[in-house]
Amino acid sequence: MTIEARFSWPTRIYWEDTDAGGVVYHARYVAFMERARTEWMRALGYGQEAMRNGGGQVFVVRAMKLDFLKPARLDDALTTTVELVQCRRASLLMTQAVMREDQLLVSAEVRLAAVSAADFRPQPIDETLYATLKPLQTQTA
Repeated sequence: MTIEARFSWPTRIYWEDTDAGGVVYHARYVAFMERARTEWMRALGYGQEAMRNGGGQVFVVRAMKLDFLKPARLDDALTTTVELVQCRRASLLMTQAVMREDQLLVSAEVRLAAVSAADFRPQPIDETLYATLKPLQTQTA
């Protein structure tokens, strides 16, 4: 299976995503990005539940920088992207964007840490997963 350098996931805006004015509430963008990262991992063959139960590993958000540029509104059709910038032994750095057609609404830089599902202590990324992710990074080390 070939995965493009930039993965995209569609999102539609519903009432539950908006404030009283019909504008997307800022925290919802974080949820859209989480879903896109989850679906990216699933497309690579690594569903989060299987990783947690099988290998005992999960990824947690270590840091996130968000830049809100334009609002999304009720009923908008959006695309959330994921791009792996850097794959280290125990962490991933990604860029994400929420777009309405070609218009950038929100951009983010997300650092994920690999941790044990049992005690949430940092650990190296599973070897097989690491071998899958490393070639996808866009930044050379």
